[in-house]
Amino acid sequence: MIRLGSLVATIALLLGLAGAPTQASSDRKCHGATDIGSAGEGCVQSATQTLAYIAENSSHTFKVEKACTTDNAICSDTPTCDGGLVYNIWEDGNLLPWQACLNDDQAAQITGLTPGFVERAYQRLTWPASDLLTQPPGGKTLVNFATNFYTTNTHPTTQTVTLLGQHITIEATPTQYTWHFDDHDSNQSTLTTTDPGAPYPNLQITHRYTRADTAHPSLETTYTGRYRVNQGPWHTIPDTLTVPGTNVDLQILTATPHLVG
Repeated sequence: MIRLGSLVATIALLLGLAGAPTQASSDRKCHGATDIGSAGEGCVQSATQTLAYIAENSSHTFKVEKACTTDNAICSDTPTCDGGLVYNIWEDGNLLPWQACLNDDQAAQITGLTPGFVERAYQRLTWPASDLLTQPPGGKTLVNFATNFYTTNTHPTTQTVTLLGQHITIEATPTQYTWHFDDHDSNQSTLTTTDPGAPYPNLQITHRYTRADTAHPSLETTYTGRYRVNQGPWHTIPDTLTVPGTNVDLQILTATPHLVG
């Protein structure tokens, strides 16, 4: 008669440890699991090692799952380790050949800190609206005069935030400007450029108003972004964001010639 304990041991030997990692690459020494309910010696990385690896590869998508949490009744408990539980780590859908010892917060951190998570933070942050400057100065110009427009917002802006325990540096650089001249009599009341314009005498962004009026021009700024985790390499944020500017008051006046003695 085959004893129940022997039958369970035989099935466990055939199935192996549920969720056990595959053979590690040459730079990671990882032996096979030795018994049910515990990770194989040398297969478990510390939380510090795991988080450092993810920081170095922050452009990838990671997820974690507790080892041995399957419907298999033979392996129903998650192995414990010093300070936490043993987790399998997935990188871009591929199971890594080593496991990690993580507490609940660290496991949530790995799953949450993805490029998409950083991009959402990038979109939520406040980035500077461009200052819209006009010449002639003083908020006044003339009909049929080449009114000059420009901005001084041309350099990157950097902000550092903490996301799920990691220090993330996010940099936004103005790369496109949309000028709204608020001229209802013109077919070119809006202009999009990569040029921020310049003060006189370098007239790069100009507009001619054809009648006396009060206009409220404004400037939208489109930013491209990049980020890095701690002091790791920079990674591009795929989507841009646009920051609207505040309207300025501009009086368009007519000039009347006068004879002088």
